[in-house]
Amino acid sequence: ASMCEELEKAERFIFLEFFIVRTGKMWDGVEDILVRKAAQGVDVRLIYDDFGSLLGLPTDFVVRMERNRIRCIPFNPVVPLVSLVMNHRDHRKIAVIDGNIAYTGGVNLADEYINAERRFGYWKDAAIRLEGAAVWNFTVMFLNSWNAFRPQETDYAPFAPTKLPETSDGIVQPYSDSPLDEEPLAETVYLNILNQAQQYIYIYTPYLAVGEEMLDALKNAAKRGVDVRLVLPGIPDKKLVFRLSRSYYVPLLRAGVRIYEFTPGFLHAKCYVSDDHLAVVGSINMDYRSLFLHFECGALLYNNSQVIALRDDVLATLPRCREVSLSDCRTSLVGTLLDSVLRLLSPLM
Repeated sequence: ASMCEELEKAERFIFLEFFIVRTGKMWDGVEDILVRKAAQGVDVRLIYDDFGSLLGLPTDFVVRMERNRIRCIPFNPVVPLVSLVMNHRDHRKIAVIDGNIAYTGGVNLADEYINAERRFGYWKDAAIRLEGAAVWNFTVMFLNSWNAFRPQETDYAPFAPTKLPETSDGIVQPYSDSPLDEEPLAETVYLNILNQAQQYIYIYTPYLAVGEEMLDALKNAAKRGVDVRLVLPGIPDKKLVFRLSRSYYVPLLRAGVRIYEFTPGFLHAKCYVSDDHLAVVGSINMDYRSLFLHFECGALLYNNSQVIALRDDVLATLPRCREVSLSDCRTSLVGTLLDSVLRLLSPLM
């Protein structure tokens, strides 16, 4: 609702970039606004991931958008032949309005994200609304992606913020991660938070499929006395991936990490919060795909008011969760072998 209110106020441009766009109540409401704004002369552009939206949009979607003056790019269109490039998906969630307001987080443009459709119980997610200078980062992220496929601008200055808040709220540093460079930025941000924490780290993630470095960082933080808590879904959207996530429970529990499963349904938020002064809200799951294969984005918050808001949200959510114990993790020999196979195949899941 907040994003729709801001879209209604757009005067210059609207940039949207999402992994999933699916017809339904949520998208239909957004589309109605976009069509009206484009007719008023607002520069409206949409990037969506073709694989993520494959079964949710009509075949003439791009043609329909372009007819309504909404310029549209399907990212990395799906082709019938298997290709390594198909592994690289645009998993980012970005909305920029007039260069002054931006949204990011885990929320896509589909009905389960507003609980208009409940296939996996109650859907819990997280997103953040930004205004001011930090919005510029998301504007540049979008324009870099857009111009990579449809070259148009070389000068981004006309898209700079025109309204800045009178007061600042700590430090907000948006960032993006790409599989096409040699820097695993998303993983580095998470590792830095784990390595620097002194009191607590609370983590929301829908999936858990990490390498040894991340696994060691989680365990080492708990071993040095940091209160490390992971919150994952109680109802899975993908059963094999859920099984893969659970295969990490035993070593983490033995190290002192506390693990919770959100019993009302599926938790899709991707957030870190630590020591009352540091947090991340973004699109980045704790799995191989998000950390190494997908285009991702997030916002790092330092001494920002929403750090405490996120901490309080976690503390309010924990009573709605089931805490996992070692006795819950017993499995048979066949189960252990299945977990090993799933770990091996995790980059493909």
